[in-house]
Amino acid sequence: MRVADLSLAIGIRTTPHPAHPRRMEVNTVTKSSGHWQASWIGMSAHMGSHVDSPLHCLPGGHTIGETPLENLVGEAVLLDLTHKEANSAVDTGDLQGFQEAIRPGDIAVLHTGWSDRTFGKEEFFTQSPYLTPEGARWLADRKVKAVGFDFVQEYHARFADFTPADFTVHRVLMESGVTLLEGMTNLASVGSKRFLLVAAPLKLMDTEAAPARFLALILE
Repeated sequence: MRVADLSLAIGIRTTPHPAHPRRMEVNTVTKSSGHWQASWIGMSAHMGSHVDSPLHCLPGGHTIGETPLENLVGEAVLLDLTHKEANSAVDTGDLQGFQEAIRPGDIAVLHTGWSDRTFGKEEFFTQSPYLTPEGARWLADRKVKAVGFDFVQEYHARFADFTPADFTVHRVLMESGVTLLEGMTNLASVGSKRFLLVAAPLKLMDTEAAPARFLALILE
């Protein structure tokens, strides 16, 4: 079995989202007479690779720590959308060709290659391809349990002044019980259309999202 890391590397120099522009903060404490180090980390729960819970966009939704583990681990299907360019919509017409490939209970992973090319630059957020609400509904109707993105799937997220009503893709998926796995990368390394995916967000009981590590397990 081969393990592929599908997670974005982040640090104090990582470009933040325009809507919450604070960079990661790291304060380190050390002790003398030998090596001992402990770090305090402050960052947005939505920086880099992360998982959203319904509380992000649905009033009364559960927190990230309450997300069912079944939605975070399972068989994934890779949808090749690498032909999509900057600022282009991923719509039902782009997804219908995968109708036979997607099974109920799958994790659908949308692969555009956008994060590979642009993460760390402002254009990652401001010029990303995006999923349409109709495309989100199409995926939800296929009964997938989670959707992974290597691009910023919500069109209005590119603007710092978006409103909650603008996050239609999130709501369509979340209202159908679909978990959002955001900030994936390195998807070309999977080398297979189907693989086992493990998404491991921190078990934070008071927030709507958490940083995560995304791992592909590929039988060879």
